[in-house]
Amino acid sequence: MIPPPSMANYSHAGDHTILQNVSPLATFLKLTSLGFIIGVGVVGNLLISILLVKDKSLHRAPYYFLLDLCASDILRSAICFPFVFTSVKNGSVLTYSILTCKVIAFLGVLSCFHTAFMLFCVSVTRYLAIAHHRFYTKRLTFWTCLAVICMVWTLSVAMAFPPVLDVGTYTFIPEEDQCTFQHRSFRANDSLGFMLLLALILLATQLVYLKLIFFVHDRRKMKPVQFVPAVSQNWTFHGPGASGQAAANWLAGFGRGPTPPTLLGIRQNSNAAGRRRLLVLDEFKTEKRISRMFYIMTFFFLALWGPYLVACYWRVFARGSVVPRGYLTAAVWMSFAQAGVNPFICIFSNRELRRCFSTTLLYCRKSRLPREPYCVI
Repeated sequence: MIPPPSMANYSHAGDHTILQNVSPLATFLKLTSLGFIIGVGVVGNLLISILLVKDKSLHRAPYYFLLDLCASDILRSAICFPFVFTSVKNGSVLTYSILTCKVIAFLGVLSCFHTAFMLFCVSVTRYLAIAHHRFYTKRLTFWTCLAVICMVWTLSVAMAFPPVLDVGTYTFIPEEDQCTFQHRSFRANDSLGFMLLLALILLATQLVYLKLIFFVHDRRKMKPVQFVPAVSQNWTFHGPGASGQAAANWLAGFGRGPTPPTLLGIRQNSNAAGRRRLLVLDEFKTEKRISRMFYIMTFFFLALWGPYLVACYWRVFARGSVVPRGYLTAAVWMSFAQAGVNPFICIFSNRELRRCFSTTLLYCRKSRLPREPYCVI
């Protein structure tokens, strides 16, 4: 069999000869697992995307970003992975042109950097949602989210496009059965800068979530109760010792009698939007659940891409040593699996998405008791 032209330029020709002797069992396991990843990555992310588009209650800031993440995983699963499947089926041989190889590598790296950048932006918005909720609800509109998504795609293209012009070359790596960065010694290749930036993004994302955890923990500290008598004029209860509940009830339209002295010049709000502002406890719990879901996504992204990043750094810094073939194969397939884990994380860690999934897609509607117009904290 005549090898493809692109293989003639590959420096590890002896490794390619060894890869021809891969056992049929290993090939079968690779094809089976990759086929499962492709199916889950496409179908699972597509179902979540349909749910986010169809259910109008999910048309808000955090779920716009989730829809974008699902689109990126669908792109990687539907376009990049079938070429890997073909390469494994043909014995780790490149069966398409060099230009196609560069395009597939560009899309794979684009999806990786896009997910990393988007998870970092989501971590910042999660911190704003909990620490500065009023600013978050006013400023993070649909157009703001769209601007953030466009910015993330622009940065991802800027990171993934230079290797197309042979700046940190894209090539076919037989040991990985895919087209991607050719990682050589840091003195002979400039792919180290791309890996360092990816590591910095992941580290910054973890630091933002750590700051969020500290913020929530500080707000949960118990403080001694100080009883200060409140001043009452016709049951309005104002002054230093007032809890503010009477004033809140009056603002929401439930108050009766004269206006409290501290609220002179302020109108009562009798519409539903004004009442909803009093549901701060429920909103805070919802934002915490959404933040937990996105942090689990970030954790799995780091856990599944981590072994492959270690292998890349190994190739760049370790002279004369070869990454063990079994470790490299497991690391590559773990990075592939990342494209299919987000749907499971969404369903199992977010009660709101489970409810919307059962009512919108499965049509399992349950009767729910109406909520109280406001909650007393």
